[in-house]
Amino acid sequence: MTRRHEEIADELRRAIADGGYPVGAALPSESELAATHGVSRGTLRQAFGTLQAEGLIGSRQGARRVVLAATPSQSFTELRSFAQWARSGGRTPGGRVLSSHRAPATEAEAAQLQLTPGDEVLHILRIRTLDGEPVLLERTVYAGWTAEAVERLPDDCESVTQSLYEAVGLVMSHGEHHLDAVAAGTVDARELAVRRGSPLLRVRRTTTTTEGRPVETSDDRYRPGTVVFTVRNSVQANPLARTAPTRTSP
Repeated sequence: MTRRHEEIADELRRAIADGGYPVGAALPSESELAATHGVSRGTLRQAFGTLQAEGLIGSRQGARRVVLAATPSQSFTELRSFAQWARSGGRTPGGRVLSSHRAPATEAEAAQLQLTPGDEVLHILRIRTLDGEPVLLERTVYAGWTAEAVERLPDDCESVTQSLYEAVGLVMSHGEHHLDAVAAGTVDARELAVRRGSPLLRVRRTTTTTEGRPVETSDDRYRPGTVVFTVRNSVQANPLARTAPTRTSP
């Protein structure tokens, strides 16, 4: 059963997405919103906490909460599947496999997946959607030992991460991400409904099991304006590193 603070978070999230509270605007005061929804301030603060964790609103002592973004963010402090991230923001995830084939691993793929060049890997091209709109094109290479389990999944599988866990107990627990911007190629433009050459946010990621065994490596390309990533750091812990760009094909 949905708890009251989750319902309030959903309502506020929709209002922000619809422009009722634009970016930069202050939300009504705690007392006003508590009266509007008929709840205590404690319940309301739980709803605020959810939206703050998603990067939608910010707070400062003695001031009203301010809208920071219209799109929930994915934080690198946690590893979640696309479907889990979408549902956390009140969106409906979807998608389908566009192509699938096995092939010998290239030297680069073998290095990323801790294989020997020539070992068999599985290539999957998958489009992801939010509320029916294309937002992400995934080019994923799975280590050969996972290929059979991945191929058994339906083409419109909502969450590969969750389905692999349920089917074979595979847990993807660690991820390394590299962000940059690329120009949309022919396939990107067609599947994401953008012009060829349009800027796309690219996230190259490699995911491993709890034992550190690589499961997949992927080149994920996001349509502009569909996702925000956040990195939280401090002088005590700094997960963000700058690296020189590498030459890769678009």
